[in-house]
Formats: sequence, structure tokens, C-alpha cells
Amino acid sequence: MHVVGVTTQQQVFVAAKDRKFRINEILVIEDPDLGYPKGEVVETYAYNRSIPMGFDKALVDEQVLDALKTIGYDIGADEVNLAKVRLFEEAVQPIRTGARVREPVFAEVRDMLVKVAPASGMVLGVIRSTEPLAATLEPELRNLFMLGEGGRVIPQNGVPFIFDIRAMQQYPHIGIFGGSGSGKSFGLRVMLEELMKLGVPTLVFDPHYEMDFSERDERIPDAPTYTDKFVVVGIGRDVGIDFSTLTTREVENLLGAAGALTDAMANAVQTLHRRRDSVESFEARVSALAEALEEGRQGLEKRLKAEEDPLARERLEERLRLLAEYGNLPLASVRGILWRLARLKQAGLFAHNIAPIERALTAGKLVVVQGPLWVLQVFASSVISTLYHRRRDWRDARFKQRQAPYFPPFVIVTDEAHNFAPKGTEKPAKPILTEIAQEGRKYGVFLILATQRPTLLDETITAQLNTKVVFRTVRGTDIATIREETDLTPEEAGRLPYLRSGDAFVSSAVFGRTIPVRIRLAHTKSPHTVNPFDEWDDMRAREDDALLDVLLRHVPVYETALMDVLLDVNKTLGVSWDVAKLKSELDRLAQAGKLRKLPTPFCTMYDRPKA
Repeated sequence: MHVVGVTTQQQVFVAAKDRKFRINEILVIEDPDLGYPKGEVVETYAYNRSIPMGFDKALVDEQVLDALKTIGYDIGADEVNLAKVRLFEEAVQPIRTGARVREPVFAEVRDMLVKVAPASGMVLGVIRSTEPLAATLEPELRNLFMLGEGGRVIPQNGVPFIFDIRAMQQYPHIGIFGGSGSGKSFGLRVMLEELMKLGVPTLVFDPHYEMDFSERDERIPDAPTYTDKFVVVGIGRDVGIDFSTLTTREVENLLGAAGALTDAMANAVQTLHRRRDSVESFEARVSALAEALEEGRQGLEKRLKAEEDPLARERLEERLRLLAEYGNLPLASVRGILWRLARLKQAGLFAHNIAPIERALTAGKLVVVQGPLWVLQVFASSVISTLYHRRRDWRDARFKQRQAPYFPPFVIVTDEAHNFAPKGTEKPAKPILTEIAQEGRKYGVFLILATQRPTLLDETITAQLNTKVVFRTVRGTDIATIREETDLTPEEAGRLPYLRSGDAFVSSAVFGRTIPVRIRLAHTKSPHTVNPFDEWDDMRAREDDALLDVLLRHVPVYETALMDVLLDVNKTLGVSWDVAKLKSELDRLAQAGKLRKLPTPFCTMYDRPKA
């Protein structure tokens, strides 16, 4: 391999006759005057003069051809492999034309590729195009994981990509971007497994009910188990919000998440809510005021005069007091508050507190919070704010040399992040996520946000994501956003729509450049990995087996005597078929070969299939 053509301080062209170049592979240029600079292949070509295809005026100009002839290439006969190589560090002068080029050994590029030992970092996958370095890897960097290639499981075949979690103190927050089917959720699963391996307290909001780590991938026999490293909690089932701890502003945000609040409703909340209100006391006050506003002062006083029951009189007097104090509030606004509060209660939001989350995080576990998206948005606003301020209060107290209960550093993770912090729209969790994006690093609270639509994510938050993992992305607007927020080159951005599932570019301030990565196989399986069409076939097969079990109790079955069979089928299977439906099912099973359909002199008969 040799440097050919015109060179600059930033890039060179390299030619080879006996090997193909791999995109993103690292090469060493043997120019001793410049300290043997290293570079990365950013474009590759195979050139034959007989079939130029228009390259003569582009990459392969006359200067390149002259250089190839000078160093012994037969331009007329040979296929020439060419690569554009971008230097990692700008040279002080142009590279010497004709300089030899070679593959490095791992020791020469170790500092560029590996920043931390596997036991101390997140082992996410393999750096693409580093296969030639595998032979010179150190023992501790070998055989760390398995990869998926074309439906096959293969061992690690290059330099591992290991993310230094401790570097987030300086370069906080991670963004994971990629379209549907790109491997984004799979990559997020791998990242969460690594956080569990390191024992990092992590809070995950899971709107898709897929972040369960109980089932191991049987293709990896020595995969670690995570059952004791995570807990799954459901909103309304295991966790909720303690209403009595909420401020008036937080109550207003919660009700607004259940349905947009008008200015009149917001004013009513601010007027009616009292510090330390329980959900019952607040609801009772609002409900009583709604009844008082609806009946009016005259109606209440008339009933009070006629009422003899002391308890009933007390209730009426209470409504009169409320009417005197809050009678200027619109009835429609008060009823709107009641409706939104009932919706939150129906979702179970106030049935529990966040104590299970606090215990698990303090124990260094990963906590997966599951629930409908709109409920997660509401709950996330409250729980993130509470936990962040507990961590912040401890750090501030320590700085001021005061005592405060300890709360550990933690990572907040969510998929569909654009629904929690959208650009141009207010959502309950957006203010606290924005605050953490800007200030969380100082207090040891970090974000990992995954989204299919980075363009829709709040720009303030996007700008604070110092590491971005970019999977296949097709939309031009999203690619443009990624270009603005990363150091991807035009060539790399042009490849985004064509990346394989599981391939990604990692643009990180930790590495100082973009790293192409193949994400490793996850050790666990998502509950949603079953193909829905396989699921349908399996369900139909089970239904057929259950029906056959009933029918075989009655064979031979005659089409003129189906009532007894029908009654048994309806009772056993819990269905409400009629004779026509049963007859069509018998014909279908016969056509599938699961029953025999035989004509008789009087009617059709159905019997067991031949052995």
C-alpha cells in the first residue's frame, strides 16, 4: 500500500493492488518526518482504466494515475484499489507522496480505541473494521461477547468498544437515535445490562413494557443472569405519588397532564389546594364546592332551614362557608379539576408511594417503571424531581458541611424521549429533565435518552448530550439534526439510511471522534421478540388442538347429528358457536388433514385421520 496523488495535511489517497480496503479501518503511514501518522479510511474505490465510470475527473485524476505508474502499477491491466484516508491529527506538512502504508498492531492504536478496562466500563460491542487487530489484542480484551451476523452467532472479532461510565462526570448524558428496526431499543437493552453489571443505580421509564431482563438468550450459554440486579414496578400496582407531599405547582402540573388546564382551572387549583392536603381532603373540598356552586346560596340556605339532621346541617353549613370563600370560581373550572383528578385516581397514581424505587436505587439496582405513556409522563415529573432534589440536597449539605440523608448518584433512562421532553411543547417532565441536562452533572445525576425522532426532542436537552449513539436513520430532517449535533462527516451521514440493524456511529466527546460500532448480542431477550405472525400461527395451532380434543371424543361425527357435539364444544372451549360455524370448522380441519371427511349413503361423516 502506498500514498498516491496530491496530499494535504488532513487527508491522503492510498492505493493497493493486492487487497481491498474496508471502510473505517485504521492505517499507519510510514512517514518518519511526521511521526508515522495514523488515519481512517472514509471512502473506498476499486478502479480499472478500461472501465473508468467517470472517475478520471474525480478521485482518480491524472496526478494519481502518474503516481501509480511511478510505483509500478500497470494501469491498463491491474485493478487498483484506492482509499481516501482522513488523518486523526492534522499534520504540520503534507504527507510524502509514495510513502508506504501498513496496518497497525493493536499497541499502536490502543490509546485511541480503548479508554478503560472491561471490568470498569460498559462493553457495548465491537469497533467495526478492527478485525486485523484481533490477533494482537491483549488477553483481557478478547472473548468478551458474542455478535449477531446474518442470523448467525459469532464470537468477538475485533477491538471491543468500551464506554467509560466515569467519563460522564466530565461529558454527561447520552442520546440514542435511530429509526424503527434500526436496533435502537436493542442497543438500549445492552446499555442497561452493562449498567447492571457495574451496579449503577438506574431509573428506567418503559412505555413499551419490554425492559424485562429475566429471560436469558439461549444462544449465549455462559450469559450472566440479571434477576437480582433489577426490579420492575407498575404505576398504580407497586408505586405511585404521595399527594400530601406535592406543592401547589406540582398539583397543577399533575392535573394538567391528565388534560390541558385553562387559566381559570389553574387559578382554581392555586386557590383550593392547601399544603399537606391528602388526595381525599383535596377531592372532598373541590367536590363540595362544585355542589355548592351548582345549588347556589339561596338553595343551600333553604335546605338548611328545613334540615333537622345535625350531620346533614353540618355538611350544608360547610358548603355555605366554601361558597362564601370561593364563590367567585367558575363551576365549569371546578368540575374540570374534579374530572382530571378522577382520571389520575383511576390510573392508580395516588394508591402508593415511591418507597420501592428509593430502596432499589439505594441498593444499586436498576428500576424499570412501567405504565401507559401519559401516566409515565405524569409520574416521571414527580419521581424525577423528588429523587433529583434528594441527591442535590445531600451534595449541597456536604458542601456546606451539614448533615443530610445520603442518596446515591443515579442514571435516568427513557425510550421515546421526545414524548417526555418535546421541542416547542410543554410536558410535565420536561422542566426537570431540562434542569438535569444542564446541571445534573454537578450532582451526579445523568440522562440516557432514546428516540426515533431527534428532531422532535427539545433542543436544549439535545445540545447537552455529550455522547450520541446513532443507528440507521432515514428522515432527512433527523439526519440534519444529527449532523448539527455530532461530528459525523458528510460521508458518514450519507451512510445513515443504509446501516444494518445493530450498527451505529458513536459520536462522543470521550473519544474525540466518531467511532463505528457493531452492538453485541444482548444476554437477555425482550418479551416482544416473538414474530407476530409466528405468534398467530401458534395461537391457531393451540386452538385447533383444543377443538380436536373435544371432537375426538365424539368421532365418528355425522353432519346430521351435531347438536351433542356442539354443546360439548361450546361448554369446553367457552365459545358460542352455532351449527353452521361448527360445520365450517369441521370442513377446515378436514382440509388441513387433521380429520377425515367421508361421504356415506345418508350424510357426510368426519373421523380420525389415517395413522
